[in-house]
Amino acid sequence: MKPFVLNRQGRLVFPSNFFPELDFSVFDTLEQFESVIERDFETKAPTGSDILKRVQSAAYPTRLELLRDLALNLLWVNRYAITMYVKRPARWQDVPRTRDDVFLPVLTPWEEGEKKVAAVESAYRSLPARWDASLEDAIFDALFGLFRHRRHQATDLPAIPPTVKEALSDPSNRTYHLRQHDPDYPVHSTQAILDCEGPVPELEALSRWAMVLQNQHPWERAQSRLAPLSELRGDDFVILYRPRSPEVMGFIERVRAGRPRPAPRPARPASPPVKPYPPLQVAKRFAVQPRIEALAAVNGEHECTNEDLIRNTAFNWSPMSAEEIREKTGIESRRYTERSLEEISLEAAEIALAKSGRKPEEIGAVLFCSCTSTRLIPSVATWISGQLGMLQTHASCDIVAACAGLPYGLSEAVRLLQEVERPVLLVCAEKFSDKIGTVRTSRMIFGDGAAALVVGPAPLGTQTDVEVLQTYASGPVSEVNSIIWPNPEFDNNITVFGPEVKSLAQRYLKQMIGELSELPGPDGTGRLLDAVDLVVPHQANKTMVSKMAAAVGLAQDRLYFNIERVGNASSASIPLAIRDAVRDGVIDRPMLIFAPGFGAGAVGGYAVLRIDPAIVALEQPLAARAPAAAAVERPVTTSSEDVRKAFGD
Repeated sequence: MKPFVLNRQGRLVFPSNFFPELDFSVFDTLEQFESVIERDFETKAPTGSDILKRVQSAAYPTRLELLRDLALNLLWVNRYAITMYVKRPARWQDVPRTRDDVFLPVLTPWEEGEKKVAAVESAYRSLPARWDASLEDAIFDALFGLFRHRRHQATDLPAIPPTVKEALSDPSNRTYHLRQHDPDYPVHSTQAILDCEGPVPELEALSRWAMVLQNQHPWERAQSRLAPLSELRGDDFVILYRPRSPEVMGFIERVRAGRPRPAPRPARPASPPVKPYPPLQVAKRFAVQPRIEALAAVNGEHECTNEDLIRNTAFNWSPMSAEEIREKTGIESRRYTERSLEEISLEAAEIALAKSGRKPEEIGAVLFCSCTSTRLIPSVATWISGQLGMLQTHASCDIVAACAGLPYGLSEAVRLLQEVERPVLLVCAEKFSDKIGTVRTSRMIFGDGAAALVVGPAPLGTQTDVEVLQTYASGPVSEVNSIIWPNPEFDNNITVFGPEVKSLAQRYLKQMIGELSELPGPDGTGRLLDAVDLVVPHQANKTMVSKMAAAVGLAQDRLYFNIERVGNASSASIPLAIRDAVRDGVIDRPMLIFAPGFGAGAVGGYAVLRIDPAIVALEQPLAARAPAAAAVERPVTTSSEDVRKAFGD
């Protein structure tokens, strides 16, 4: 998990964006690790020679672009140290000679270093400021202080430097030599880096980068040089590399052992089903008709704006403005929560039960839909059942259907309704904010939120609230794997492959519209598609969904979006949007809603349901809510004596 934090100014900060701590448990080979380093540090970073060429060709319009290139270059130069090692100055006479977990970098002098340094300094002084001259000068001083005292060539650095014994095999090898070292040399504390703030989001991000980079060199840089090992004396200081963690050392040992990685099993080509799956016309298919008795939703308590994303620009993000994020996604902000996924789910369930007037003991089943749950035992559905005081249900289980969570959950709720003939509690919830890490596409799109519905049996002779249900899954492997979490190739963060997501969404939306065009309206006449009052789609990406909807003949004024202020909450997105449509007065009477969803795993589905605004609980202010923590389980300690008692010994 890589959660956000609130700094002492109460502002959102994403530590993983500038403290690049990789998950080394996912790397088996050096090639895997190098591919991550290339993507995150090398692809966007210019070399010193690149910067020199850009200076000579007058490619920098303002100081900002030069500052960004300087920072990216320095991050690339430190790509292995910052991810794998802690640098420790030590007297040469105290350096261990035979340990396999202490490394001594062997370095090559920087080619044309003085020329590149002089060109950068001259260029910066001649360029205009972009926003804030004094702040840009401070950032330049910090970055240039590192750049001008860089001693070595960076293109040929190995991920695993030699041990001291290996380095000593050739006395002409050069390493860092410090003429003197102050162990109290000042560094920036983690809290100071978190608290860094600036008037311009882009400059605030660069300021944090500069602070992190300065901490990579906690010594007087002007005192450094490259020296042959043969010239070192006992009182000379050198820079040792020590693994940052046991996980890093374990990776180094795996690389040294040369363990081969098993080849992945190839997938079969996708074949269509032998015959189509028809949509379920609920009134015709089921004896017990469903009624939606209540719908409640809970948003994250923290707003994360596009400006917040830019303030937290990660070391592997291309430059993008807040306005460009809005244009690309239709999102201006998303909501995050500090609370657990279980807590916000429980709160939504409690509000829904209260709105329906149902007691927990009246509920026959609990279904929980999410693709971001980290709880396996007990499942979140059973945990919610226990927290609500349900001694027994017919079924409590979790469903992983990602962005199609609502149609999947409703379909299962309606089926269970036939067996239990009593209300089913359906909860859809996601917490993405701590599973995104440094993947910008995911950070731009996803938010946190929870929703709950109470689906009960309709009185005999009354109209069902759920007209049609349909679910789909699978497709070409590229679409099935279009959204992945955890993804080892991206440090186990959630990753989204946009073209594949667009492909599966277009495929499903066309199929959905085709089915609705062939189904009759609720009164048995006309087309069901024409009877729909409002389309509330999964809030995936407003720009993308609007274009796809227009392509299949859905007018923009028939669609409702709230993604611009809450982001994409996957399985919770449709019920969150329905709640907001009621709050906004868009659903102001009982209306027939078409709710399509599609996403990870190439899942898809839709529900055509009737929403009466009277059954929707409008979210209370956070301070007015009963604290959900009061219902959360207390820590339980287990001893061997407890185990013996449990088994009757």
